[in-house]
Amino acid sequence: MAPLTDFYQLTMAYGHWRAGRHRLPAAAELFFRRGPFRGAFALGAGLAEGLRCLRAFRFSAADVAYLRSVLPSTTEDAFFDYLATLDASEVTVSAVPEGSVVFARVGRARYPPLLWRGCGTVGSHVPGEDGDVTAWLSPQVPFLQVKGPLLVVQLLETMLLCLVNYASLVATNAARFRLLAGPDMKLMEIGLRRAQGPDGALSASKYSYIGGFDCTSNVLAGKLYGIPVRGTIAHSFIMSFTSLEEVQPRELLPLAGGEPVDLPALAKSLLQWVCELLQTPPEKTNRGELAAFVSYAISFPHDFQGLLDTYCVRRSGLPNFCAVALALHQLGYRAIGVRLDSGDLAQQSKEIRKVLRACGAHFQVPWFETIPIAVSNDISEQSLEEFSRELVEVNGSPCMKLTEDEEKMTIPGTKTIYRLYDVAGHPFMDLMALEEEPLPSAGQELAIRVLGRLGETSKVVPTTVEPLHRTYFRDGQVCEPLPSLPEVRSHAQVSLSLLSPAHRRLHEPQPYPVAVTERLHNLLTELRQATQ
Repeated sequence: MAPLTDFYQLTMAYGHWRAGRHRLPAAAELFFRRGPFRGAFALGAGLAEGLRCLRAFRFSAADVAYLRSVLPSTTEDAFFDYLATLDASEVTVSAVPEGSVVFARVGRARYPPLLWRGCGTVGSHVPGEDGDVTAWLSPQVPFLQVKGPLLVVQLLETMLLCLVNYASLVATNAARFRLLAGPDMKLMEIGLRRAQGPDGALSASKYSYIGGFDCTSNVLAGKLYGIPVRGTIAHSFIMSFTSLEEVQPRELLPLAGGEPVDLPALAKSLLQWVCELLQTPPEKTNRGELAAFVSYAISFPHDFQGLLDTYCVRRSGLPNFCAVALALHQLGYRAIGVRLDSGDLAQQSKEIRKVLRACGAHFQVPWFETIPIAVSNDISEQSLEEFSRELVEVNGSPCMKLTEDEEKMTIPGTKTIYRLYDVAGHPFMDLMALEEEPLPSAGQELAIRVLGRLGETSKVVPTTVEPLHRTYFRDGQVCEPLPSLPEVRSHAQVSLSLLSPAHRRLHEPQPYPVAVTERLHNLLTELRQATQ
């Protein structure tokens, strides 16, 4: 995976090597400046993939041969020999557990605002709606910290950003949908056919699941990651039928046993009663649609779901569904739901619910009133709401980026990050301290400086103090057990549930404060004065 990098990382690496700086100990951080989607938080994801790639980080003979062909001819042969010896055995990585909430200043970033505090000022390259957008990002609580030889740390930047950027964006987006939907509504990811290739599709399925979705339509993602897979029928299936005569086989055994029943005939007779109740002319219903529903119901009597909008929802899709669902009911089965894929989804859902309740009452089938209504096609937060990392240390010396814009000023030194909780159990502040500082104690008054208000000292008394980072990679190996995908998903939901309502809300969230200790603030002041 070592060649998964930007070309300028290699030219900079050569510069470090020529200057004899390549073995200097370095520390770098990957962090969020702003929460994506104008929110107050992001969900950190992609850590496990990053660790797997770190373990495999090395340049093969073929990689080195390729680099010889693309780097300038003046590049010394000894540099390529050195690249062939590189691995991540001297790299240490600490990070917040995957699926953790990571706070950032509230801004207008719509894409995953991640930056690597690396050599010089670099931006994360993330896809935008009108091409590519380079996001220049300021310091915040690091999601991931990397320590190791300067040249290796430099080369790891692009790879880790690539693996964490998209993952965190998708997981955060999914988490926002879950917060809007509430804990009970089922959310299904069905983006495979629109995804950025197979890799993008698999990542979307995986990180949507971490963010809180319940299932996916992506069969390969289900096989690889154990995500529940779901799906029923598409419009093409319904349009392939023209009449009930095409239904084969025609009979279905009652659930309790007995003689098989001609399901097309039973559904056709019930359709008359349904149309009379709904005051819909039977001749307006599409018989090909009815045939498709019947055929699917015979194949999957326990999992029948009707797609209602291939033709007309009110005059055809809904009556045909009700007729087939009632026929299944007479044989002891229950339909599992209906789906809408076009139109005013919210309004149609309300109308469909009224019809289902009316049918349930008229035909004395109580479960009809609670048949689930699924909606698909360009679901946004709004429509769903209607329903319901620059280097921070080189050779032991802290580095900072100095700028008039405080948002873009980096926080110097190798740091330890703590999350402070209030008496209600909500996180109310993240605190950055120098690595050598003692652990803050719960119930102890702390003197801190809040970013954005560094000119004044504040006092806080946390009820609970949680060190955010764990060491996951050391001496070339993963040194912390990695949780399973369901465990990461569960951790993400717990992290989200702990947020206070003011920080959890998706519109105009209250900014989450990030602070530094007095010692770290003093170091920042000294470096600023020295630079000036």
